[in-house]
Amino acid sequence: MKTVTMRVDDSIYDMIKLAADGQKRNLSNFIEFATMQYLTSSQFVENDEMAEIKDDKELVNNLMDGLNDFKNGDYTIV
Repeated sequence: MKTVTMRVDDSIYDMIKLAADGQKRNLSNFIEFATMQYLTSSQFVENDEMAEIKDDKELVNNLMDGLNDFKNGDYTIV
């Protein structure tokens, strides 16, 4: 476990504390929970959404073309 120190405005603290109390969690547990919820919901695609993406042949072809361009050195990621 790591200890994290952070500064937040009083109004933000009050909102976090209210949300934590509403879920019967302590403050640090709520912040960890909320962070995990955010990361997993915004960084990953749901199965039905991924199926829709895979079914879009034009999109898949464009993505593969971009990947090939990158592998060929046509672009640099910075």
